Amino acid sequence: VDGFVRRFVATVDNLAREQAAARMWPVQRTPKRFEVAGSAAAPTIALDNGARYTPFVLFVESVNTQRAVATYARLYPLFQHAYEEQGYPGRYFNDRLVAVIDHLLQAPGPTGPLAVKLVEYKGDEPSDRPSTHYEFADPKLERLSAGQKALIRTGLVNERRVKAELREVRVQIAGGALGEKK
Repeated sequence: VDGFVRRFVATVDNLAREQAAARMWPVQRTPKRFEVAGSAAAPTIALDNGARYTPFVLFVESVNTQRAVATYARLYPLFQHAYEEQGYPGRYFNDRLVAVIDHLLQAPGPTGPLAVKLVEYKGDEPSDRPSTHYEFADPKLERLSAGQKALIRTGLVNERRVKAELREVRVQIAGGALGEKK
């Protein structure tokens, strides 16, 4: 919980952007490694890959939304202060949160095995162990925001469950949970 408010604000703000630095996430990374299936020439995200996100989804579903929103409303001045400190004076964090939720809800749902490609990062100095990661092979998917891509990687079932929770949070937050505090 160290720096939770600051981390939460930074993560929310970055989810609708190209990158969302993992070091700022208010939660730990998912266990296990990203899994691929298919051939080396045509890799896809493994169908079982979404299972590594299931414990997080179960945690999200276990949180009482009304209590969480009530806590958010009570602590809102801290969230607002952190947002302003991150370079948004005079703007409301709650507006950003609702906009990011709306953005995440627009993420396309996976429609089947998603093709990926292995990308190697080459730095200025030669390395025996270059850094690699997978990107979506479809340029439209790869152009999505960090948050939308993360939702897609959770798999179809988890993505639907997370979106259901986001809709519930949005209704309560946009529906006046903050009253006049905005």
